[in-house]
Amino acid sequence: MYAHYMIYASFMTLIWFTYFSLRIRKQNKNDKVKRQVIRDGLTEPASLHPVINPNRCIGCQACIHACPEQSHAPVLGLIRGKAELINPTECIGHGACYASCPVDAITLVFGTSKRGVDLPVVKPNFETNVPGIYVAGELGGMGLIRNAFKQGQEAIDAVEKNLSMTDSAADLDVLIVGAGPAGFAASLAAKQKNLNFVTVEQDSLGGTIFQYPRRKVVMTEPADLPIVGRVHLKLTTKEALLELLEGIVEKAGLEISYRERVEAIKPSAGEKTSFIVKTSKNTYSARTVLLAIGRRGTPRKLGISGEDKSKTVYRLIDPEQYQGKHVLVVSGGDSALEAATSIADQPGTQVTLSYRGDVFSRAKEKNRQKLEQAETEGRLTVLRNSNLKSIKDHHVEIESQGERFELPNDAVIICAGGELPTPFLQSVGIELKTKYGTPL
Repeated sequence: MYAHYMIYASFMTLIWFTYFSLRIRKQNKNDKVKRQVIRDGLTEPASLHPVINPNRCIGCQACIHACPEQSHAPVLGLIRGKAELINPTECIGHGACYASCPVDAITLVFGTSKRGVDLPVVKPNFETNVPGIYVAGELGGMGLIRNAFKQGQEAIDAVEKNLSMTDSAADLDVLIVGAGPAGFAASLAAKQKNLNFVTVEQDSLGGTIFQYPRRKVVMTEPADLPIVGRVHLKLTTKEALLELLEGIVEKAGLEISYRERVEAIKPSAGEKTSFIVKTSKNTYSARTVLLAIGRRGTPRKLGISGEDKSKTVYRLIDPEQYQGKHVLVVSGGDSALEAATSIADQPGTQVTLSYRGDVFSRAKEKNRQKLEQAETEGRLTVLRNSNLKSIKDHHVEIESQGERFELPNDAVIICAGGELPTPFLQSVGIELKTKYGTPL
């Protein structure tokens, strides 16, 4: 009997030793990732992200297993028995970690103490400080497709409750502005609820998604949409996603007015419960308005000489159009790195990436790796600590480390992001607030 106990004890000791050895090895690996991230200066998350309270965390790893991005790059990791956000720039705001935590140790926040994020002030029901005007999706800080789908539907639920408590002679129950993920889901929800609504979109179906480069991979998850039910998406391209949305539009009989830009929203004369909305094509009278627009309404310009030339654009649509050309890409975010590397894959191109910084702290690791590989292979040139000074017909002028020089050039792509539509929001009366680590 004693021998049996000794065998059992030895077996259990081996199991525990193996478990703790693997756990320590994994934590050391996580600590190495964290230290490398700090050395590279990649410590600022781009959007909504978790803050973990170490006093509450029990190290169960539920958040780590729940994060959809873990299979692509380490985002969360266990260090000294506590979960940490070890790779902030890889976090894209899924929020699954928050939902999975059994001890409420996670808070989702916008911005950090160093990098603020300007967002409209909204109530839990998505209504702004202007009664009757709602915000959902990217403008409110939720750029992730699945979250935007959900917010669009929830905002329409709130609109419906608002309608039941007010009365108005307006023609529309709600005017939906934008046909990106949030506006698209909101339109389906409004149709399902038999609301009298109109959806306008200044560009094309998909909003910001439509502006992505060709064949860009869009990471998303299964989502529930009104009328059509469960939509199963895992890893799909821009084209595949847009094709899916177009199919839903046709199946649901959804009507969206494209190339129609909202120019002004004013309260109806003598009536506090409705609005007059002027667009580039029409004037609408609506009881409520849902703003499901992007945060980058107008491309951010550099304000340099020659920027108005036709060869200058602010987003990449088709890399193949640049075959055999000298191309300059400006900025250091994901869109810039994706543009530079995809153009560098085209035959005969000479690609230069100009970035005013030294470390690409705003870009995801996979894009940084692609850039490093292309640079190592000589397929593109990276000019760090440089600034574009002027754009000429056949060349550009760049300044780097106090020296100014020229580069042959056929096309310039400026990926400096877009300007938050602050003047438009302020004209409507919507209050904006800078979030410095503010909880969701």
